Amino acid sequence: MNKTLSLKQEVAYAAGMIGWSTMTNIIIVMLPYFYLPPSNSGLPPLVPQLVFLGAFNILSIIAASGRLVDAVFDPFIASKSDASNNPNGRRMPFMKWAIVPSMIFCGLVFYPIAKGESLHNAWWLTIMLCLFFVSVTTYIIPYNALLAEVTNTPRQKVKLSSYQQVGFVIGIILSACTNNFADLAQDGFHLANRSQAVQIAIWGLCIFSGLVMLLPIFFINEKEFSVAKPTHVPLWPAIKNTFRNSNFKYYLISDFAFYTALSIISSGLLFFCTVLLGLDESEGGKFMGAMVLASLLFYPIVTFGSAKIGKKPFVLLAFGVLCLIFVTIFFLGKLPFGAYTQIYILVLSASFPLAALGILPTAILADIAQKDTLETGENHEGMFFAVKYLFVKLGQTMGIAIFAMLTIYGKDPGNDFGLRLNGIVGFALCLIALLFFSRFKESR
Repeated sequence: MNKTLSLKQEVAYAAGMIGWSTMTNIIIVMLPYFYLPPSNSGLPPLVPQLVFLGAFNILSIIAASGRLVDAVFDPFIASKSDASNNPNGRRMPFMKWAIVPSMIFCGLVFYPIAKGESLHNAWWLTIMLCLFFVSVTTYIIPYNALLAEVTNTPRQKVKLSSYQQVGFVIGIILSACTNNFADLAQDGFHLANRSQAVQIAIWGLCIFSGLVMLLPIFFINEKEFSVAKPTHVPLWPAIKNTFRNSNFKYYLISDFAFYTALSIISSGLLFFCTVLLGLDESEGGKFMGAMVLASLLFYPIVTFGSAKIGKKPFVLLAFGVLCLIFVTIFFLGKLPFGAYTQIYILVLSASFPLAALGILPTAILADIAQKDTLETGENHEGMFFAVKYLFVKLGQTMGIAIFAMLTIYGKDPGNDFGLRLNGIVGFALCLIALLFFSRFKESR
């Protein structure tokens, strides 16, 4: 039996996720709001609202191009990590060198070279997004592959996944509070320019993210916990091997649909608050915090319940609840309740899916990867997680692109139909996820 992580090391591992979750969610939450803001935000639009083929605007194409580069890089870094003979381990050396570039390029994403609408900003944004995604992927893929290597039992995987998910949602909260931090910067530094205040807030979050991403490297000696040997299967055969697993395919399709839907709601959060409900932009962080705190109440239920009756029933129930939530988004601002009541009903209802879909899918994938290792004798943990996060990123890209595309049909007060359409698209995606995951065969 391998050595297991102490509580301090488990917390340090989860802290790494706080960092990269904060930066990736800043991109998801703030990119549309910063570059194509609603008319009541106090921010200037920075890229033209050009439409291609009658449906795709320039921001959706930029987001997709950044993730396309990232998607190509994912399996490459996984293959290099899986095959690494570095004496310090297969994962940590990659993570260490990825931190500073991730911080720098995340901050530069929000430093356009022109102060108003310009195609120069579009080119700058495309390049900075590509460089950020490549940098942060070099941390994320080895980081997630570690989970299967430093845990020995399904219960340990679920436990570490729970800590990891706490880190993920803390990152979501921090990114959703960007405008709150911008308020503090604007008041503290007496800034008249709102864009500058947002940029200072984002730089502060990037520096914080980099510091907490160092914690797993400082507290965990990879070689003490993992006895995995480098795999020598070439890149393309290794990718094909993962797709031979039918369970993995059902898992991937569901995960892709879920992260597309999640990206839509994350990208739209500030718009839903300010445009559909007429609330202040700084309220977004408060609502996200309430959702996360409520989700913590479900963590013990999900953790112990999944050990008793399995993970699949909880995942299916979570997808079902999300379907209802997205239908509600279509009617936000038109329901017979106050604005605060509507948004709190929405975020509190989302707390169970956030808990279940935060904890269980990572543990499920670790089980899939471990079972594959036992059956094939090759350690492909990195490749399984690379393919998963390739589809996660494609889903996130699709979500940002769909949201940006639908803004063509209205994103301002009194002209909000494009925002409401996101509810219908999200419902369809969660229904697809539910149907495909219902075919997943869970080993008990």
